[in-house]
Amino acid sequence: MIATFINAAAIIVGSIIGLLVGNQINPDYRRVVFSGIGVVTLIIGTSMALETQRFLYLALALVVGGLLGTWFHVEEGIYAAGRWIRRRIGGESTAGDPLKGTAADSEGDTAVGAEHRFAQGFLTASILFCVGALTILGAFQAGVEGEYGLILTKSVLDGFMAILLTAAYGMGVAFSAISILVYQGGLTLLAVVISPFVSDLMLSEVSGVGGAMVLMIGLNLLDLRQIKTADFLPALVVVALFVLIDPWIGAFVL
Repeated sequence: MIATFINAAAIIVGSIIGLLVGNQINPDYRRVVFSGIGVVTLIIGTSMALETQRFLYLALALVVGGLLGTWFHVEEGIYAAGRWIRRRIGGESTAGDPLKGTAADSEGDTAVGAEHRFAQGFLTASILFCVGALTILGAFQAGVEGEYGLILTKSVLDGFMAILLTAAYGMGVAFSAISILVYQGGLTLLAVVISPFVSDLMLSEVSGVGGAMVLMIGLNLLDLRQIKTADFLPALVVVALFVLIDPWIGAFVL
């Protein structure tokens, strides 16, 4: 678990730097940062999505998972959690909000807008930091072999991304460290139990679905289309189930 704590700490440190930097950037430059993050996110998502070996699993998982997530109101629940956290810490100043005065500040009530951005930062960062194959491989390596190299590498990458995301979204990004502790830490603790089920196919398909979700985040960041990305989180479970039954249906799937 020590590597997961380091990963969470890297995100917090990156977020602190992002807050300091973000407050010094004028709105025009913030828009450039936002666009740059969006493009990079699209590139990351595309590279991850192309790792899939079963495009039918990817398509079905996204559709079925998206329907389940919409039914269970997953995104609304995560946003509510983000808003609850923000209220408990006393909120953040809208004067230093990186998106104040931009198109993202479309809500009439600035307090509601700040809550929304806090929750959006928490949600976006949580997905970006948790859905990659590097998270799974690193957690398993740490849990089974006691080797922390992958997670430490991931910590550096997450820390730099946290700087950029915090400059765009604000302090909500820092609280994605909680998601890392719960998800990545849980995988590390359960690694010995579930590692027999994690094949190369499992990694490629989970990474593929995760990449599709990262692409959704990129579209949101660039304001090309607003997608409730968190509603697709159940797709990760759905695609894992497809992989488990692949020995029986794989011969019929492209």
